[in-house]
Amino acid sequence: MLVPSTDVEQRTALPALSWGLIPAVLVSGSALFLYPWRIVWAGYLILAVALLLAWLFDRRQLSTGLFRDLVLIAVGMVIVSVISVKANIEWLNFFTVGIVLALAVATPYLLSRFVLKDHAIRFPWRAGKKWSKLQWSYFAFILFLGWLILPFYFISSGVYLNWPESVTSPDEIGRFFIGVNAVGTWDELFFICTVFVLYKRHFPMWQANLLQMVIFVSFLWELGYTSWGPLLTIPFALLQGFTFTITRSLTYVLIVHLLFDLVVFLVIVHARNPTMFPFFLV
Repeated sequence: MLVPSTDVEQRTALPALSWGLIPAVLVSGSALFLYPWRIVWAGYLILAVALLLAWLFDRRQLSTGLFRDLVLIAVGMVIVSVISVKANIEWLNFFTVGIVLALAVATPYLLSRFVLKDHAIRFPWRAGKKWSKLQWSYFAFILFLGWLILPFYFISSGVYLNWPESVTSPDEIGRFFIGVNAVGTWDELFFICTVFVLYKRHFPMWQANLLQMVIFVSFLWELGYTSWGPLLTIPFALLQGFTFTITRSLTYVLIVHLLFDLVVFLVIVHARNPTMFPFFLV
């Protein structure tokens, strides 16, 4: 019988070294092939080997339920891999990417909830406790860091060219704004509430965080955060996992992410249209 994940289970001490790390590292590592490198067949092969190892380890009692949870992660990753997630706001791509990303979140959730009869994947909009003054001030800190760092990153590196060139008309700017926020929301639903949470059932928090970070950053690289972008996206992905562990609130990490993405939106529109939003240092 599958036992639903509970807070008690999440706090149970887990070994720093376990056999399960081998297939988990392979699953996360496959993201490099599925997204930025786009050697998709190699990514699928690595996923297959990882799932076979997880199945063998479960069977030999070297792990418990690892195969089940890695399958859920792999399903979402494979669904995302069927399209390119490079920034493109043309109407067809706008809806295609939206549908595929929605399926990548919904499919693991529905499989877990209704096929496996498990409750590991949840979307905790309310944490049940008030945020502290420090937590509220973190929002302002994120906005300040974004304003300070992101213009220098996007403009000096030329990375803004990875985003749509045509963001001048109200329709295009509106579509770009919706797309940025939709993808940012999806990031938290998939990488944190799905991948990170499933990894945490088997590994200490810091390991689960590193594992989800590899997939998160690989996806962001294909999305357009290239050049020295990983110097920003790696700590951001790790901080989101850490913040979610502390707050237990999807709402909180989502606000953090969308504040960051608000600055991303403003910077890219400014880079394409220098007379718009002229309040950056670069």
